[in-house]
Amino acid sequence: MIGPAMTEWNETQPIFRQLADRITEQILQGTWNEGEALPSVRNVAADLKINHLTVMKGYQLLVDEGLVEKKRGQGMFVAIGAVMQLKSHQRQDFIEQQIPSIANKLKQLDIPLDEFITQLKQHAEDKQ
Repeated sequence: MIGPAMTEWNETQPIFRQLADRITEQILQGTWNEGEALPSVRNVAADLKINHLTVMKGYQLLVDEGLVEKKRGQGMFVAIGAVMQLKSHQRQDFIEQQIPSIANKLKQLDIPLDEFITQLKQHAEDKQ
């Protein structure tokens, strides 16, 4: 299943964009592997209680981004190379947006860089 029912959609973005974001996250998490078929538009629409045109628009967004490919008569499939593309994009986003934000917060709170690195290492080791 791709995600929660309609009652859990937020109002800040169109539903088709939220759907595409959920699928993108699931591709990164390994829920959908490269080359694997995604659920049909009708199944997703029924499961999530949303219009099938909304699902189509979300899938098309992923096709446009090169993460999903449409195979005529067969459905939608996760594109080969999608994970590498997503990781590359998110890595770049992290470097350009998150790191400057973290650096500003460290300055603002007078947290020394070495203390931050120590804490970061602890959290990274806890996750492994």
